[in-house]
Amino acid sequence: MNTFEKIYEVVKKIPKGKVATYGQVASLAGNKRWARVVGYALHSNPDPQNIPCYRVVTRDGKPSQAFVFGGVNEQINLLKEDGIEIIDGVVDMKKYQWDTPMHYSFFS
Repeated sequence: MNTFEKIYEVVKKIPKGKVATYGQVASLAGNKRWARVVGYALHSNPDPQNIPCYRVVTRDGKPSQAFVFGGVNEQINLLKEDGIEIIDGVVDMKKYQWDTPMHYSFFS
């Protein structure tokens, strides 16, 4: 399984109503230094219907300004459809961040 495939497998596991950070996805995919790679992978998401890349936000809860599937407003709309509140353009990470062990990897 290549790096992007590992990233996509992690993103598929983010539950509806939760978000994960780029760094969190990177760590869960096997390398905490892959946060930027997560961004590249999500930007080229081959299956947005089944890989919910809109559930990945910055560590401070901001949606991506470069959300490729309709822009930042579309990402915000998709998050709201999941039941996630966006206040002043930010997700409350204490309330909505996917609770995973921070140093765990699905692929180690």
